[in-house]
Amino acid sequence: MSLLTDLVTAVRTGGVRVVDLTSPLSEETPIIDLPPERGQPWPFGREVISHYDAAGPTVYWNNIRLSEHTGTHFDAPVHWLSGKDGEDVSQVPAERLVGPAAVIDLTAEAADDPDFLMRREHVEAWQERHGALPEGGWLLYRSGWAERQDDPAAFHNGRHTPGVAPDCARWLAEETPLAGIGVETVGTDAGLAGEFDDRPYPCHWYFHGAGKYGLTQLRNLAQLPPTGAVLIAGPLPIVGGSGSPSRVLALVETAPEGA
Repeated sequence: MSLLTDLVTAVRTGGVRVVDLTSPLSEETPIIDLPPERGQPWPFGREVISHYDAAGPTVYWNNIRLSEHTGTHFDAPVHWLSGKDGEDVSQVPAERLVGPAAVIDLTAEAADDPDFLMRREHVEAWQERHGALPEGGWLLYRSGWAERQDDPAAFHNGRHTPGVAPDCARWLAEETPLAGIGVETVGTDAGLAGEFDDRPYPCHWYFHGAGKYGLTQLRNLAQLPPTGAVLIAGPLPIVGGSGSPSRVLALVETAPEGA
């Protein structure tokens, strides 16, 4: 059989498990909380076009309204000043939307300190245990924040949410072979990253400046191994778009019985 036939068979028979890393999208989905003087993103909203009624007896559908960065979403390089001459979301090569996943678990650290910042030493310790970061892959940062997504107040936590230290973000973006970073929080940066002295919003600045990507509001990272999973991101190819709500999946090989 061909490689792809083998994959489909493995998915159907349970040899490969599909894990949905996407947070459900609804009117209750938390969105980023910006200072009032800044431009504001729209939360998800919908208006019924017809629901098997006089407006459409055989059809149910809705108009929807939301920002490009609502819910689980993809950040393209053009989203940030440092990447303004880079790709919009429609220009991201399709093959860059599929890649290996490296999962770093820092839930204990974030539980003790909601302003916890992942540092280079944390990633290097992960590499000592699991090997090099994957070429064209994603570093998925598990902080435990996904458990708060059904409670917007706890999820925003007064902007006290974990993130990445500026020097670590720069190293990951400029000196590793990653395609991007994925997080459980509302954005790729810490909640207080706008107040950093050395580089505000370092993940946005360095990753997008390096032509790399971001994924936010992921969940179910606990179901992934540290290495070996394959991530598939599905943003809408919005022409000129800075990003897009996305369905994000992971393929995980299951251990044979008795292994």
